[in-house]
Amino acid sequence: MKIYLVGGAVRDKLLNRPVKDRDWVVVGASPAQMLAANYKPVGKDFPVFLHPETHEEYALARTERKSGKGYHGFTFFSEPSVTLEQDLIRRDLTINAIAQDEDGNLVDPFNGVQDIKTKTLRHVSDAFREDPLRVLRVARFYARYARYGFTIAKGTLQLMCDIVAKGEISHLTPERVWIETEKALGEPRAALYFQALRSCGVLEILFPEIERLFGVPNPGRWHPEICTGVHTMLALEQACLLTPNPVERFAALCHDVGKGLTAASDYPSHPGHEQGGEPPINQLCQRLKIPNKFRDLARIASRYHTHVHRLNSLKPTTIVKMFQGMDAFRKPERVSQLALVSKADATARPIYHNQPYPNAELINELFHQACDIDAAAIAQSCSDDRQQIPTQIYNARVSKVKNFLRHVKP
Repeated sequence: MKIYLVGGAVRDKLLNRPVKDRDWVVVGASPAQMLAANYKPVGKDFPVFLHPETHEEYALARTERKSGKGYHGFTFFSEPSVTLEQDLIRRDLTINAIAQDEDGNLVDPFNGVQDIKTKTLRHVSDAFREDPLRVLRVARFYARYARYGFTIAKGTLQLMCDIVAKGEISHLTPERVWIETEKALGEPRAALYFQALRSCGVLEILFPEIERLFGVPNPGRWHPEICTGVHTMLALEQACLLTPNPVERFAALCHDVGKGLTAASDYPSHPGHEQGGEPPINQLCQRLKIPNKFRDLARIASRYHTHVHRLNSLKPTTIVKMFQGMDAFRKPERVSQLALVSKADATARPIYHNQPYPNAELINELFHQACDIDAAAIAQSCSDDRQQIPTQIYNARVSKVKNFLRHVKP
């Protein structure tokens, strides 16, 4: 029996990145031997065990054979005769196919160390084309490592395109697509995930609401980049600089999806795109089974981001109705989240990244003012007609906002 550290732990050590999780491969062992050594079995499709003390995962070396469609269409084979190289060749990228033995020596049959040096994301073997999920994984790794200078090898990108051309992407379950996408939204340059998917034709299959933004013109006065799709990627890049929260980043991705439905006769204006963005957001989230917290903030960002841009010109009644419409009095965190997404939109172009966006602070202060009322006293004053309580509370909030704006407006 020989034990090797594999995968991300080896890769990240070579990249001088913190190692979060460690995975191990066991060569020359049987399940019975693992059980005899007090390892706990947890694998369903193939033998994986938890170490009795560290609880880290130890997988028996295995091979796999394509036996069906999609991510689950594989038959696994594991027995003591399977070699380390046979196990490593089934992995996606060469930088993930490096092992380290118990003495610290590297086993690198597919030149992953060299690809780390040349900053290349390269597939291990032609078996890469058998698993459509790997298209999303490569895009996600690109979003993670592009800041270090990594690029996707041309041959690997071609294989990704081949997988798409054969229709394999359609066999991915919504759950798997979202798992990879949510992880990608947490990466340093999440926009590159969507750009990589677009480069091989996946975006139009899995995210048509985002794909159709490319080529849609914006007014040059506000968007010198013109293309709404390009602006969306810039806004997501900026959101990644402003927050690590995938929920807020997803809202930035979706804030302008309504522009994809604008009639060409209205270009470059997009009347009603704010509310018009809610149906495609609903469709996207329903199709990929995206959690409600992502959907809800994305809808709020779509509907109200231009409100935030125009705060100084809005009526106090409109401002309070905005807070009500986003359910902010029950979920106050939504105000700062909307402020952040609006800032990402307004400062999306790199030359604006460090520009101030005072409306982010202004909306938070306006919300503070709207909350600074004595609801109990108002309720007491309506003891004879309790149906008036909501109206009187609303009027009190409008009054507070109005008084505040009177002092801050030029």
